[in-house]
Formats: sequence, structure tokens, C-alpha cells
Amino acid sequence: MSKCAIILAGGKGTRMKTSMPKVMCEVLFEPMIIHVIRAVKKAGCENVCVVTGHCREVVEKALPNGVETAFQSERLGTGHAVMSARSFVEKHKDDDILILNGDGPLMDDATINAAYDYHKENANSITLISAMVDDTEGIGHIKRDENGKLLRIVEHKDANEEEKKINESNAGCYWFNGESLLYALDNITNNNVQHEYYLTDSLEILLSKGENAGAFVVPDSSVTLGANDRKQLRDLNNIMRENIISRLLVSGVDIPCSDGVMIGAEVEIEPDTRILPGTIITGKVKIGSGCVIGPNTQIKNSVIGNNVVLNNAYVTDSEIDDGADAGPFVQIRANSKVGKNVHLGDFVEVKNSVIDEKTKCAHLTYIGDSDVGKGVNFGCGTVTVNYDGKNKHRCKIGDNAFLGCNTNLIAPVEIGDNAFTAAGSTITEDVPENALAIARSRQTNKKDWVKNK
Repeated sequence: MSKCAIILAGGKGTRMKTSMPKVMCEVLFEPMIIHVIRAVKKAGCENVCVVTGHCREVVEKALPNGVETAFQSERLGTGHAVMSARSFVEKHKDDDILILNGDGPLMDDATINAAYDYHKENANSITLISAMVDDTEGIGHIKRDENGKLLRIVEHKDANEEEKKINESNAGCYWFNGESLLYALDNITNNNVQHEYYLTDSLEILLSKGENAGAFVVPDSSVTLGANDRKQLRDLNNIMRENIISRLLVSGVDIPCSDGVMIGAEVEIEPDTRILPGTIITGKVKIGSGCVIGPNTQIKNSVIGNNVVLNNAYVTDSEIDDGADAGPFVQIRANSKVGKNVHLGDFVEVKNSVIDEKTKCAHLTYIGDSDVGKGVNFGCGTVTVNYDGKNKHRCKIGDNAFLGCNTNLIAPVEIGDNAFTAAGSTITEDVPENALAIARSRQTNKKDWVKNK
């Protein structure tokens, strides 16, 4: 018997005021559905099925490889959504099946597995995840008898005044035995105010059959939160942001002021690195120790070594090695590798290039589609001219080359080891090693030209 999951993701998100499906609204720069999938995968759910509905193609395009889908053609309640995934349930009838909402990005693997352990220890056919809440408006109220035994879940719109006071809330997250889930789906009806098929009715159905049921009450109710509007979405962002920052602080990362700091769920940062205000780090990022990142720096899907300094820099899909520094106002674009102790000063852009160790590029320079050796010096205003209007071409610059200010390298061109270019040169031919290339017209002064004009 293994663990698998069904994630409900068919909602429109009307109150979000968006044309996108609600689960595609982002928390820390990732759709909510991605956070949920990551949590269930981390919890050990080997197979995952996402039930789509509104704009199904948008959701399906965002899903990781290997995630199955089922389509809910009409939105007739949570029970109906799971009925839409019946073939998945039948395939996993001998497994334990987790069902949860795609708009609950704070649900984590620790809570999922704690609920699973409770589910197995008590030999339950169904285990709910519940939370004690202060605001009971709109919740699914968990009704128990005087001995604390579960009786049913009462939707707020179907509850009487006494039931509306119950503050134990159904989180919309369940562990089912696969066979029991199939039985419940066969017996759910739409006999309620909304004429919808409620998955919550599964509890009463299985209890009536004499099967075991229980509710795992989470110690931190924030993990059960979802978002129906932009304000609630902002609240989820703030909670996840603070959770991640707190975890990093405990691990030894220095964040002296978290103003404007946003760090994604998959970011790894070693101790003794300092993160300064205005820094945004997203995607799969690894940052070594002893770095200073920020202020006002963005990093996405990149690997940063030890003792790197990034000040007002934008780095995406690249690698920066130990001891390098960049900024202020530097952009390092996709498929770039910056070597050890490289210096990139203000207003430098690097794209799809490899720069070897100890190279210096102090200011106002573009390095695109180039392979740069060790110890190269780029003068101010140097440009690798990599695009001829139809195709991109590469430049190769040897070790210890010296490129004078305002040099244009018209790719494809190769600068040899220890070669120099004179300031203001436009280089269209290869420069041999140890040579000086001068490619500019001789200066001519026109005497009294201004007076005559």
C-alpha cells in the first residue's frame, strides 16, 4: 500500500478578479498549485492527480511532468470533483489517498504526514485535518458528540445557529482508504441547500457503515489557510515569507532587516551569508556562505558560490563562482558562468557567456555570447557585437588580454592571449597573442573649421 494524492483545482477565482484559475494565483512568485504539489510529493505521495476545471489548459501547462489530470466539466461541489477523478481512485483503491485543495499553499509535508500517522494508528477509513479558528464565518463546522466522537461536517450555509458557533473547522484535507473512498463516492447525494455533492458527506456515510473515522487537529491553524480574494492572497504571501525567513535565520543566515526581502520555498542559503533589504530570490537557487546579497538584488534559478558580493544585481539561470563581485546595476543573464574573483562593476551586462577567474570588467560594458579567459581587463564601454541582424555569433578572448575603452568586438572574432586593443577600436579580424590591434582612423584637425562654418 502506497500514498497518493488528489488535488482539487477547478475553481474560477471570481473574487480574485482574475481570468486565470484561482490555483494559478501566485504566492512567492509561484502558483499556489505548485506549492501544494511540492508538499504532497515531499510527503511521499508517489502518484498525484489534479482535478482541473476552469481554463484547464492553463493549469495543465503549469504542472510538473508525471502529474495526472482529471477534468471536472461542471462545478457541482467537492464530491463531484473527486467523482471526476474516479478512474484514478479505482486505480489506487488499495492505497491511501490524500485529498486536498489546490489553493492551500501553506499545507506542508510535516502536517500531511502527521495526519497520515494518526490515520494509520487509528485504522481509520477517513481522517480529516481540522483546525481551531476564531472566525467561524463560512467554515465547515466539525460536529462531535458529548464524548468527542465525530458525527458529521456541517457546511456553514447549511448550519443552524448553534452549529455556526462550533469553531473546529474542516481544513478540506483528508486521508482516505481507497476502497472506503469509492464507497463514499457511490453514496454522496446533492440533498442540500446548494444542490451540490459535498465530499464532507463522506464522513457521515462511512460512520454509518461502521467504519473508523477521526480528525487530526493541527497545532498551527495557519497551514490550513486558503485564499479567495487578493487580500487573503497577500496574507498567504506574508505568512510564507515570514516562515521562510525565520527558518533561514535559525539556520545561521543573517537578515538584519527583512524589508522587501522575498525568498522562495526552494532556495538554499548557507550560514554566514547576509541578505540585505529589497532582495528577491526565487526558483531553484543555491547560495554559499560568506556572501553579501543586496540591497535591491534579484536572483532566479542560479548557483552562487562562497564569499560572493551582489549589489543591485539581477542574476538569472547562471552560475557565479567563489569570491566574485558584481554591481551596482549589473545584469547576468541566462547561461552565464562567472568565475572565481571576477569583478563586474556598474552597468555591466553578461549574457550566455563564460568569464574565467580574475577577469575585471569595471563599468559600462556588454559581454554577450563570449568565452573570456583568465585575468582579462575590459575597458569602459567595451561591447561584444554578437548579432549581425540575422544570427548570433561568439567571441573568444584569451588569457590576460587587455581591451581598451570603447572597443567593439565584431563577432565572430578571437583575441589571443596577452593581446591588446587600442581604445576606440572596432575589431573585425582575429588579434594574435601578444599583438596590439589598432582599428580606428587617424585623427585630423580642421583648423578654423568652426569660424568658417
